[in-house]
Amino acid sequence: MRLAVRIDGDGPRTAVLVHGIMSDSSVWSGVREDLQARGFRVVAVDLAGHGASPRARRYSPQAWADDVVETLAPLLDAPPDLVMGHSLGGLVASIAAERIAPRAVIYVDPAFDFPKGIAGALFKLSFAVMPPLRRPDLRRLNPKWSARDIDAEFAAHRRWHRRTMLGLVRSRLFVPPLRADVPSLVILAERSLLVTRSAALRMLRIGMRVVRVPGAGHTVWRDEPERFAAIVGRWLARQLPQLEAAGPR
Repeated sequence: MRLAVRIDGDGPRTAVLVHGIMSDSSVWSGVREDLQARGFRVVAVDLAGHGASPRARRYSPQAWADDVVETLAPLLDAPPDLVMGHSLGGLVASIAAERIAPRAVIYVDPAFDFPKGIAGALFKLSFAVMPPLRRPDLRRLNPKWSARDIDAEFAAHRRWHRRTMLGLVRSRLFVPPLRADVPSLVILAERSLLVTRSAALRMLRIGMRVVRVPGAGHTVWRDEPERFAAIVGRWLARQLPQLEAAGPR
């Protein structure tokens, strides 16, 4: 499936952004701006069942990854310099990365260790049956978010296809990569529900860098935007030094 995309900037490097469940490409507004300032052309997708993309008959992490690969094929002349995925988008990015071969990957509180058993079932059910979110609900649940973030999340939730939750049924599919073929950074919420301590240790052992951000919830860059940008900027300076030597414009 060809997905809806938002493309910003015309820099010499390319970054691909993959959002999480219930969201869409608008979630990345601050991140898009920061990456553009660092010289990236930013390609942000709307996964199937989200944003402006079509709905699908069936949803799964593999199907979402297939869609991302198909969508990027006519847009990229070479492998992207960076792929960044959040939550479900982190898992999708890890699957797609095997075929699009980015130079570097950033996973933001990725769905690599989804709760199992009854706890996991209840966790998923809470998303499936929740009533439509209102702006006051979003402000109460996310006191650190800007007004722009609240508006974007509210609009994205109204466009979200609830049947996408069926793509989360098989928890055994939610696992971290078995190896780190490219430089990989994992940025976690202070108390991540999707990456356990043991999963974080496994990622460290295969060479990934793992950073936990105090005070941040699941959408790390919205809760701690300056700290998130600093972590990403320092890491990119090491992994893509030719670009970062000039610094943000």
